Amino acid sequence: MNLTPAPLFTDIYPGPDTGVAHWVETSDGRRVRIAHWPAEGARGTVLLFPGRTEYIEKYGVIATELTKRGLAVITIDWRGQGLADRMLPDPRIGYVDAFSDYQKDVAAMMRTARTLQLPRPFFLLAHSMGGCIGLRAVMEGLAVQAAAFTAPMWGIRLAPHLRPIATVLAHLMPKIGQGHRLPAGTTTASYVADAPFDDNMLTTDESMYDMMRDQLIAHPDLSLGGPSYVWLREALSETKHLSLRAAPSLPCITFLGSNERIVHVGRIKERMESWKNGQLQLVQGAEHEILMETPTLRDAAIDDIARLFLRNAKG
Repeated sequence: MNLTPAPLFTDIYPGPDTGVAHWVETSDGRRVRIAHWPAEGARGTVLLFPGRTEYIEKYGVIATELTKRGLAVITIDWRGQGLADRMLPDPRIGYVDAFSDYQKDVAAMMRTARTLQLPRPFFLLAHSMGGCIGLRAVMEGLAVQAAAFTAPMWGIRLAPHLRPIATVLAHLMPKIGQGHRLPAGTTTASYVADAPFDDNMLTTDESMYDMMRDQLIAHPDLSLGGPSYVWLREALSETKHLSLRAAPSLPCITFLGSNERIVHVGRIKERMESWKNGQLQLVQGAEHEILMETPTLRDAAIDDIARLFLRNAKG
């Protein structure tokens, strides 16, 4: 497998100094960026699946904490975001042809992990949209020993009276050649660049909010705005499809903030009620991004995740 060196920005809130990034081509010819952080004596490797709009550097802080706990980390810029190939002439709009295409990115990530001979076993840590991608991946046999999800996008939070309208528009607009456009109420600006910290929907930790903003100011090419109608159509279809499938037989822990306002809380609770080896952990006072929350909340979640993974590590 051909791994070409790629940039990894370490000027703003860097992760471990062992980090290395690569350009990798997917099976359908898209270029994605994959980075890994080795850990001395690692007892396994965490496959970190980011959410929509996210990028590798945002998780440097988390890579630091996981490597301290004896776990190597590999993560990715999904197609259409970060420094991976953008899908539209306006790179600020979120887009994917089909949600199943993200599985091609997962496959590229797994090939990279094997090429780099990262320590096994593998574990999945997936946030938001990454939780949707990760759920399908484990349902289809992703070779991980345990999984952890934070605010997984197993459904999108929409007001009940708006859901039918959103669904109709998500299917209609692509049919009339407008699938690349943004739904009403969304913009091409990234959320953290546009929204003040007060009452934001991501975190109650102002320093972490500043980190996200500082990284995007320093490296605007990482930025991504709202999703297109095509992305919305594909996301609604994928989450509905996954909701009809049985939970996999895999040790799992899922974290959900008590003030979650982005993903569908009911879908998460329903899924975890049927996950035989799964545990749902409600994080009081937290917003959407548990791993970007206050140090007390963040560290407790990382400790629980590391315990789950190391308990399921061979040897």
